[in-house]
Amino acid sequence: WPALIILVFIFFTVGGNILVILAVSLEKKLQNATNFFLRSLAVADMLVGVLVMPASLLNILNYSWPLPQVLCPMWIFLDVLFSTASIMHLCAISLDRYIGIRNPIQHSRSNSSCRAMAKITVVWTISMVSLPIPVIGLQDEQKVFVNGTCQLNEPHFVLVGSFVAFFVPLLIMVVCYCLTVKVLQQHTAAFSQDRGSYVNVNPKQPSPQPSVSGISLLNEEPSTNQSKGAAQPLSLSPLTGHEGPPQRGQGRRGMTQAIKNERRASKVLGVVFFLFLVMWCPFFITNVVVAVCQNNCSNLFRLLEVFVWVGYVSSGVNPLVYTLFNKTYRHAFSRHLQCRYH
Repeated sequence: WPALIILVFIFFTVGGNILVILAVSLEKKLQNATNFFLRSLAVADMLVGVLVMPASLLNILNYSWPLPQVLCPMWIFLDVLFSTASIMHLCAISLDRYIGIRNPIQHSRSNSSCRAMAKITVVWTISMVSLPIPVIGLQDEQKVFVNGTCQLNEPHFVLVGSFVAFFVPLLIMVVCYCLTVKVLQQHTAAFSQDRGSYVNVNPKQPSPQPSVSGISLLNEEPSTNQSKGAAQPLSLSPLTGHEGPPQRGQGRRGMTQAIKNERRASKVLGVVFFLFLVMWCPFFITNVVVAVCQNNCSNLFRLLEVFVWVGYVSSGVNPLVYTLFNKTYRHAFSRHLQCRYH
């Protein structure tokens, strides 16, 4: 029964992340820099479900590594690679969103699809911190086997890898999220104080663009298909159900909606970060403890097998979070499940 439950979870992990990949690839409303990051994150989570979870299940059920020994270090490498990639993607998203909210105009002009793909490439390159694992395992099998089970047993690499791949990115995520919330609060307070200052004397002339904390949240360069002087508000909220910019001419109302959308998007990311923290902290803390006390904590290896599956759960819950909080994702998932593609 536990194996059957795990198989069902693997199926939903793979299927849910495939839906995220399809949604971002096929829905124009979702094709922006943040959602490109989320699509790449879904690729990492999907590969966890395809390449990592099944072998981990076999490893637990057989109480020993059932596959050829040469595959053990490769499996550990993939496990660390995709898990690190998930962490690095969330770290990059939090950092990118803080920069985007702090300097929206400059960020929007430089945040093209090509730049987003370049950033994603950097994230995957950093995730290759697990590359030495196959070399270590092939040189000494004792470094990747513990009582017959496939498990990394190199204390120095475990310590360095845990801090580089989890604790440092986690600190960056927390700091960026707190700074993002602080900037949004400043924007809200500043806009609330200044919103009475913009009075349109001539109804034929457009209202001036409201600015928050001295930075205009509207695009200063109107597009050619807009009426003269009407600027296209900057869309900053790809994670909420209100993608796309407000209608032109909304002025103060458009600014208020943009701030509300950003606050909703921050709440969604806050849920993702919190779930990630709760699910991966037990594994990495135990991992560090085992690496420090080494042979005196051999009984904790079984506990690691439980905690790593708690971490795997984070690969399956992200599509659920998007579905619950994002109307566009929800509608896209519904259409794709019915094979109705746009």
